[in-house]
Amino acid sequence: MTFSGFRVIREALTGHKGWTPLWRDPDPQPSYDIVIVGGGGHGLATAYHLAAVFGQARVAVLEKGYLGSGNIGRNTTIIRSNYLLPGNQPFYEFSMKLWERMEQDLNFNAMVSQRGILNLLHTDAQRDAYRRRGNAMLLSGADAELLDQAGVRRMYPWLNFDNARFPIKGGLLQRRAGTARHDGVAWGYARAADQRGVDIIQNCEVTGFRIEGGRVLGVETTRGYIGAGKVGVAAAGSSSRVMALAGLRLPIESHVLQAFVSEGLKPVIDGVITFGAGHFYVSQSDKGGLVFGGDIDGYNSYAQRGNLPVFEDVLEGGMALMPRIGRARLLRAWGGVMDMSMDGSPIIDRTPVEGLYLNAGWCYGGFKATPASGYAFAHLLATDTPHETATAYRLDRFARGHVIDEKGVGATPNLH
Repeated sequence: MTFSGFRVIREALTGHKGWTPLWRDPDPQPSYDIVIVGGGGHGLATAYHLAAVFGQARVAVLEKGYLGSGNIGRNTTIIRSNYLLPGNQPFYEFSMKLWERMEQDLNFNAMVSQRGILNLLHTDAQRDAYRRRGNAMLLSGADAELLDQAGVRRMYPWLNFDNARFPIKGGLLQRRAGTARHDGVAWGYARAADQRGVDIIQNCEVTGFRIEGGRVLGVETTRGYIGAGKVGVAAAGSSSRVMALAGLRLPIESHVLQAFVSEGLKPVIDGVITFGAGHFYVSQSDKGGLVFGGDIDGYNSYAQRGNLPVFEDVLEGGMALMPRIGRARLLRAWGGVMDMSMDGSPIIDRTPVEGLYLNAGWCYGGFKATPASGYAFAHLLATDTPHETATAYRLDRFARGHVIDEKGVGATPNLH
């Protein structure tokens, strides 16, 4: 089944009786060439690219719950490529290019909206840092514009420019950035992978690995043993627990990142805005709700819920930036479990167990990286070599001292 405007009109005229499920619900086969553990955005994108780009036909995605029940459905939907370091910026720009053609590749409306992102600056030193970041973006082929205060005022005249503590002096703008519909991304990749023969197996939790002679032979699951030539783990915040089943300890911690949405309001924010004097970012959904978030909860947790101090901290940042937010009612909040690496950058690499591969440590960058993460992980699984934009994401970089400290806070996962 293909989607088109003509198809939508025809179904509307015939009572919508022709729609079929987007993907099959198969039972697991005894074995596959490649098994992907984790049915979130990265796992589904990996399976799609394995089938569509690298011609891998016998692939399965194992999801412990229902498809999209993890971080792919628990985020603030922002896509961008405004990174600084050479280990990160080319990768996220590659992801941005994949976002731009995703809906055509998948034949699915993921509601990709390149409405732009504006990172506000509040000090002279921050202006210098943003100028450097913007130049790094331009060198990688991305777009970047450094705005003065007048430029920001033309875009958002209602911001609190004259706050004595946090005066807005300008901002770094990436116009190609924006948002996408998170569950639409999951459904689009699942449908496209299924059409290419990938088995998406829900309610199938991995409970162990069968390893002999230092090589993985398959996975034990709640639906029985499944053999595999290769196993790729893309389990986000549960990566440590899953890899512990194979006897491996990862250089990551799991923390909760909360997100919030207000009641529906009239259109006020047509892009994404980030507060440069605190951790607060906000956009407005198609339903009118303000979607925003901030820092992770400081303690380790595997619970998909957060605590009240983060509520207070995030709302303080919102009030400092845009006092009018104080009149809006908070509709709901949710939490995703983040796999925070030691340097704030991800890991896409082989593990010491032959045939076992890892995709983890995405910190705040998981959703925006979905297309490139899937492509790069599929490239690694299919060829046993890293993709050219992911050569720095080695698992052993912490032992070698080749960290990618994008935020500049060192080996402190709870600060990334």
